[in-house]
Amino acid sequence: MELRVAACQILTYPEPDRSADKVTAWMEQAARDDVAVVAFPEACLCGYPSDPDYWKQADPTEFDSCEQRVMAAAADLDLAVILGTVHWEEGGVLFNSLLVIDRDGAAKGRYAKTHLAENWPSPGRRLPLYEVAGVPSSFIICHDVRYPELVRLPAIAGARICYFCSNESGLLQEHKLSAYRAMPIARATENSIYLVMANAPANPKDVGASSQSHGNSKIVHPDGNVMAEAGHFEEGLIAANLDVDAATGAMARRSVEDTTVLQQWLRDGSELVDRSGE
Repeated sequence: MELRVAACQILTYPEPDRSADKVTAWMEQAARDDVAVVAFPEACLCGYPSDPDYWKQADPTEFDSCEQRVMAAAADLDLAVILGTVHWEEGGVLFNSLLVIDRDGAAKGRYAKTHLAENWPSPGRRLPLYEVAGVPSSFIICHDVRYPELVRLPAIAGARICYFCSNESGLLQEHKLSAYRAMPIARATENSIYLVMANAPANPKDVGASSQSHGNSKIVHPDGNVMAEAGHFEEGLIAANLDVDAATGAMARRSVEDTTVLQQWLRDGSELVDRSGE
């Protein structure tokens, strides 16, 4: 099975409507390139605002309306979308999340960021495994990439692609850039699965803004080789054709097949993966 996937590296805005306009425009571009699944950066529907006052005034119905627009566009374009957004649950609890939309425009579900690097959301409590365009897939957000088990456990459970959406530190924190490049590559090769990373680019007009990052979105093969990678400042799509059969998950499975001191611990951990959305 071959699957064409893309990461869309773009800057967005605090206004969800304005961001949704940009997201749907890039979705159209992805569809013209015969992409089946496109991933967008962390919290791209709102430009990753860090001001507490923003979240005090944010309107959940506005986010819901914009998500519905993206879902409708996905159905029209026959395009699955991994959308960086936020959502509220009972009691007004706010999560930094990904909305996973399949090619028919239906929402498969959400993944909420587990390990937080910001103080406005609550941590997620689920590790979902969803079939996206027919391929079992897992998800992490930004700081999550530093916790290998968030990719290992879904890979044990059958994930063949991990979608990694981020808005990491900017270019001014140059000392982090080597690790930022290494970690997504490690998550792919240590599990024998693909990793598709969509990061926000650096903003040439304000390299210190919270709504921008350092770019370098990438698509990584299960053998650790980078198949496509964006630059620091560019906005656009990077795409690659994935041979899904190459994502064997062999290294992840070996961790529960070999008789080691961690074998049962990892087997128990893999039971935490929520496969109800497959």
